[in-house]
Amino acid sequence: MAGRTVKKDDKTNTWYYLFTHGINDNGKPKQYKKRGFKTKQAAQKAMNELDHSLTTGTYVKPNKILYREYMIEQWLEDKLTRVKRQTLETYTWLVKTHILPVLGGTEINNLTAMQIQGLYNKLTKEKKLSDENIQKVHTLINDSLKKAERWGLIQKNPASLVDRPKMIRKEVMVWSMDEVKHFLKHTDNESRYYIAFELALASGMRQGEILGLRWQDVDFENNCVRITQTLSSDGKEIQPYTKTRAGTRNIDLPAETMNQLKKHKNRLEKEMGEAEPVDYTDMDLVVCSKNGTPTNKSNLRRAFDKSIQKAGLKKMKFHCMRHTHATLLLLQGVNPKVVSERLGHSSVKITLDVYSHLLPSMQKETAEQLGRALYED
Repeated sequence: MAGRTVKKDDKTNTWYYLFTHGINDNGKPKQYKKRGFKTKQAAQKAMNELDHSLTTGTYVKPNKILYREYMIEQWLEDKLTRVKRQTLETYTWLVKTHILPVLGGTEINNLTAMQIQGLYNKLTKEKKLSDENIQKVHTLINDSLKKAERWGLIQKNPASLVDRPKMIRKEVMVWSMDEVKHFLKHTDNESRYYIAFELALASGMRQGEILGLRWQDVDFENNCVRITQTLSSDGKEIQPYTKTRAGTRNIDLPAETMNQLKKHKNRLEKEMGEAEPVDYTDMDLVVCSKNGTPTNKSNLRRAFDKSIQKAGLKKMKFHCMRHTHATLLLLQGVNPKVVSERLGHSSVKITLDVYSHLLPSMQKETAEQLGRALYED
């Protein structure tokens, strides 16, 4: 037994449908009714979709759960055991500050692709978030609704119908080889932070990886370091890399950098020997405070800024030394796959995307080298 009715509600100037399908437990026809459609066609389409879902067994009974309730009480709660603390804090900030104020008051099964797209448009116009974070907002919404679909809370994930927001990559700031040499020459190599600068430029390690590097992961015999852990971005904890994470890797280093590491190690051993045992915490860190504890990132940043000013170079962030390392290798013709492995990127595509601005000049040099090989005696 089935009945289909689409009518206009003159009081609200909207359309509604009344659909009869199946029998209730009491033997009476089971009816489904929904109001609030702006057009007759919209009501008809919604009724057809309901008919299809009931016929195919994919129907999801409407619920009154607000998206806010679902995100906080279920989705974020589920993430608590699946991601690291720092990552969870970022998710929570994006959800509570930028997602829920716009979408939180809507019942989860009433969310639409247009609402989600509207949020992305709003965030883009306000420019309060970076393109990267707006993409993260999309990732979180899409993941949450995909899970809601699997859990039977919604019939279809509306975020799957919305395009991922575009991200315009800013050209990275780097030093030339001459500027790198000038910086190292005019930087106080007696400073406890000098080794951090040397490692950043010679290895391309992330700041957190440098501040989390242990002496047990420095191989003086084979002139390399093994990246196994990182200092969290808030500086509160050392986080180990898992075996499957792209960050875990070996990086070969120049002999000169290894010599600087030996010199730095001697300095730290002397400091530890002179310190009172009660005042020193030996965490085996290569870059550490005078008490052996992790280095404060603000102190490192101030030391870096001071060294740049002393060298008379253009100011840039500590992370740009990682970009400088990669750029210099690519300009010297090092295979992008090798560069990607040194940086700990999960794929060479990421490396090529970030440093694509170098490709035109690299291709020109390659063509010239090929020409000389083919046509010169």
